[in-house]
Amino acid sequence: MKTTEKDILEISDIKVLVDTFYEKIRQDSTLGPIFNERIKDKWPEHLDKMYRFWQTILLDEHTYHGSPFVPHAKLPVDKSHFDQWIKLFYETVDALYVGEKADRAKWQGERMAEMFHSKIEYFRNNPSYKVL
Repeated sequence: MKTTEKDILEISDIKVLVDTFYEKIRQDSTLGPIFNERIKDKWPEHLDKMYRFWQTILLDEHTYHGSPFVPHAKLPVDKSHFDQWIKLFYETVDALYVGEKADRAKWQGERMAEMFHSKIEYFRNNPSYKVL
């Protein structure tokens, strides 16, 4: 059941989205072990980075600077992991928000997952190319 009929309009909305989503990730049997192993005790820093990333994408407030792919390049993931990520992301957005920004978040999330999966596979299949 949707808890609100509100769109993603401000940073507090992004924080609710990110916090709710990553709590699901941490508890997920497929994704939790990968994220928890990589992030360890640095969850506050990771969440802050995700707030800034989505603030930049959805609110057009340029607070994120970086290369989002590089930290993901050597993760032990395949298409099933990205499919689960998208499933949880859509569930979270749909449970919390409705509107243009919510739709954009889902579109952007799916686009990112497809790109990351494609790039990871490319680098795995072309070992002569190095990722930073």
